[in-house]
Amino acid sequence: MNLKISLGGLLLNLLYVRFGIFYQSFLEHSHSMKSYELHYIPRGQGILVANGSQYPIQPGTLYMTGPDIVHEQITDLSDPMAEYCICFEVLANQDNDDPDLSFIADQFVQTTFWFGQDMQNMMQLFEQLSYETTNQYIGCYLTIQHIIEQIVIKLVRNYTNNVPTSSAMPLKTLDDERVVIIEDSFRSNFQDLTIQKLAQKLGLSVRQAERTIGQYFGISFTQKKTQARMSAAVHLLTTTSMSISEIARHVGFSSLEHFCAAFKKYYNISAGEYRSLRKPSDLNVKSQ
Repeated sequence: MNLKISLGGLLLNLLYVRFGIFYQSFLEHSHSMKSYELHYIPRGQGILVANGSQYPIQPGTLYMTGPDIVHEQITDLSDPMAEYCICFEVLANQDNDDPDLSFIADQFVQTTFWFGQDMQNMMQLFEQLSYETTNQYIGCYLTIQHIIEQIVIKLVRNYTNNVPTSSAMPLKTLDDERVVIIEDSFRSNFQDLTIQKLAQKLGLSVRQAERTIGQYFGISFTQKKTQARMSAAVHLLTTTSMSISEIARHVGFSSLEHFCAAFKKYYNISAGEYRSLRKPSDLNVKSQ
């Protein structure tokens, strides 16, 4: 699989992803000047020998062996190690305006050896990675890419013991906030909502509020309110035993006649007929 990961100015080429069980030890070896091999041990026991030092391996052990790090993995044959292994090739590491991404890139490249216990619950990511690479369902390539990105980020969090972010979180624009206010208002307060009340919530004039609704929803305030009322009425007709009169009052109509006329105009069918065609058979419906 030809997969490259970009985190700011850091460009990584995925050389391989492997899973295996060590029924024999892996003899002393090292990697090229641009290769970084990430190892995660989900179960089993063993010993890592790296640059002449020994490190005990147990479930949850995570370690990185980067360029020129001579290492050997000695398995415990009574409890053989299982291992997820990802090998990255660093293709580029350039300056980036995002301080978080620059920090992650520098930590990744500069940490040629690290050994410890995973404190980021990375097992879930490796299991997801295994699932995606095995099944290859629609969207798997993009999903795998995102999982690998998360693995790199959580690797660096393990290195640095969760250094806080130095980047400001992007905030919603004023237009985004206004769209949310409009949608929330029509969803929860449509019964007695007026354009004046909505304009006040938005911090706009009535004319500006009308223009904003038209810009984002393509309909007028009155049409949007009718849409909300009719949607609520249909829900109540098909999921409750409320009478049509009760539904009319609930969705904000002052009279049954006004509601029935509006409903038939909107759906080209009466409320009673709509209910008869779509209500569950076990629903006991009240009369008007």
